[in-house]
Amino acid sequence: MFERNIQKELTRWSNDKYRKPLVLRGARQVGKTTVVSCFAKEFDNFLAVNLEKKQAKELFESSDDVKTLLPLLFLYCDVPQKEGKTLLFIDEIQNSPHTVSLLRYFYEELPEIYVIAAGSLLETILDKHISLPVGRVEYLALPPCSFLEFLNATGENRFVEPILNGTLPAIFHHPVMQLFKTFSLVGGMPEAVSRYAENRDIIGLKRVYNHLINTYKNDVEKYAGNKTQLEVIRYIIDYGWNFAGEAVTFGSFAGSSYKARETGEAFRTLQKAMLLELAYPITSAQMPVISELKRSPKLFWLDAGLVNFNAKIQKEYIVHSDLLDAWRGKASEQIVYQELKAISFDVGEKQNFWVRQQLGSNAEVDFTYVFDGQIIPVEVKSGHNAHLKSLHLFMDECPHDTAVRVWSQPFSVNKVKTQAGKEFNLINLPFYYVGQIEKIVSEKL
Repeated sequence: MFERNIQKELTRWSNDKYRKPLVLRGARQVGKTTVVSCFAKEFDNFLAVNLEKKQAKELFESSDDVKTLLPLLFLYCDVPQKEGKTLLFIDEIQNSPHTVSLLRYFYEELPEIYVIAAGSLLETILDKHISLPVGRVEYLALPPCSFLEFLNATGENRFVEPILNGTLPAIFHHPVMQLFKTFSLVGGMPEAVSRYAENRDIIGLKRVYNHLINTYKNDVEKYAGNKTQLEVIRYIIDYGWNFAGEAVTFGSFAGSSYKARETGEAFRTLQKAMLLELAYPITSAQMPVISELKRSPKLFWLDAGLVNFNAKIQKEYIVHSDLLDAWRGKASEQIVYQELKAISFDVGEKQNFWVRQQLGSNAEVDFTYVFDGQIIPVEVKSGHNAHLKSLHLFMDECPHDTAVRVWSQPFSVNKVKTQAGKEFNLINLPFYYVGQIEKIVSEKL
């Protein structure tokens, strides 16, 4: 067990006098139960109930009166009630729509009780079979581990503060880049991180990755609405890893005979399960951010380690000394996506990239990041500043003068001029600083 960054958010939630029951969302096996168990140490009483167990489900469904239910929960959990704060954790809550409806009554009638609910398949059945009490709950999303969490888990926490502050001495650039490369290979699934931290054995993680994939495959029948959708979801889980970081088309995806409507529906179901994200392009360099849903999205999976294992590209990390060269640059885009995703715990946070609206143009910027009311372009690329043509085109259209290039070299800031004559600040961000993009950009914007 190692500390996760979301624990600070949980503490903030618990200290909020307007606190509502919290629904913790995230893919299966990202560590929701472990995070709550660690957080429970801040409480005098901890009641953990799993609604996959028949008796627990029957107990919650036996009454609409949460005040009557509370002492029964202490009895069921065999926990003596002490004076002080009580945390109630309801796991796999999707198994009982009745219990979901009870969340509003905990909020209205027992506001002194701290309630957290979670469910591995919750995202796929929301608004379909159950609905959460509107205005009576709040949400946090738990992603896989970030690079800083990986450093803490593997005993390399001496680098955490300098990275957080953006002050890592240049002498440590190479060893930290090597650690980031290892993180990109292992990925951020907590079980894989813990196992690697214990044994430092990449090959030994094969069983972990296989277990995770089999778990997701076993969930397919619960995700799917019909037989065809079940088949398409299975096909995507089998072959979709090879397309990480690529723009995808739904019709005949990965050489299949499935129609665009069938594949699109399957992709959206897996996106609800938080196993992947379809990142859509934007065509404007100015606010507001409007996703172009008629254009091809880029496919990103929840975890780089799973991508590397299932796409069979683990050896790429050994062959190439620079992460940007591995898997034609797709490996670096996947891990940058993952680090950007880990910055926020907001459930609705989406990633975008930019394409030029002009017909016949193939200009594209890998990611966009919204900060302080501005769209910041983020290019994942090495090379000379003058060769970042797409970035230059974006900067000609945007109202500010700050751009980011993620690369393997040390941190630097250059003054760059586009062909049209606009001068802008190019922040050259080493991979290990991606998670601090907001702090670094705020100092330059």
